[in-house]
Amino acid sequence: MKKKILMDEMAVERSITRLCMNIRTNQAPQEIVLIGIHNRGVPLAARIKQKINEFIGIDLMGSLDITFHRDDFRKRLLVPRN
Repeated sequence: MKKKILMDEMAVERSITRLCMNIRTNQAPQEIVLIGIHNRGVPLAARIKQKINEFIGIDLMGSLDITFHRDDFRKRLLVPRN
């Protein structure tokens, strides 16, 4: 099966830049909180943080691991009996 590419590297970069420009325009710097959710959200948050830092000099980012807070966590632990 062929993989679909939703956004190439340039499209992702443009989207991140647009997002950061909107944040710069519409939010006071002291109101910005950037948190990446593990696993894939952390690299994305890091890219956004880097771009925001270029625009307004904010270099703060946190991350959150929600592994033990997922709704399906216990369901995956159940092993069917034969």
